[in-house]
Parts: sequence; structure tokens; C-alpha cells
Amino acid sequence: MAGMPRSVYYYQASALSKADRHLEAKAQIHQIFHRHQGRYGYRRVHLALRNEQHYLDPKTVQRLMGQLGLKSTVRPKRYQSYRGAVGKTAPNLLQRNFAANKPN
Repeated sequence: MAGMPRSVYYYQASALSKADRHLEAKAQIHQIFHRHQGRYGYRRVHLALRNEQHYLDPKTVQRLMGQLGLKSTVRPKRYQSYRGAVGKTAPNLLQRNFAANKPN
């Protein structure tokens, strides 16, 4: 009726009945994330988990945080190349007028 192979149906039925093997890790990730007011991304959460002797791959932590809907509120700073007036301006000893009367 659904138009899918029989094996796919039974695979999904068995997959849904299995217990979540990362349930404890999800609880710890949620706790660490909210302990730091949502400022930690997956890299820092991974390090905090490692400090608590809970070893997971960083990509697993990233995937679990995505499933939990946890996203860091801190964005990286963008590169800004403009520095303003750098160095000293030479004094106008000749009293020259640098203003243009007309273009070109």
C-alpha cells in the first residue's frame, strides 16, 4: 500500500523500537549547553564532555546538538581590514592648496 519494499518497512519498524544509545550523552550535552547560556558550540561542548570522561567523536556531538536544536548564539567576528589613518601626515610646509576646482 505504501509503495515501499517489505524489508524497508520491517527495518524502520525495528529501528523505531530500539532504545536511543545516545540518551545519556544528549542529556549531558543539553546540561553543558544551558550551563553556559548557549554560548558553547559543538567544539567546546565536545571538550567539556571529554573533561567529564564522556568520550564522543566531535561529529557525533555536532549531529546530536543538531537533533536537539542547540545552536550557539555567538557568531565569529568578521575580518576588518580598514585601520583608519595609520602613520603620520606630513606638515604642509609649502602651504599648497590641495583642493580641486573641477574634476580631472
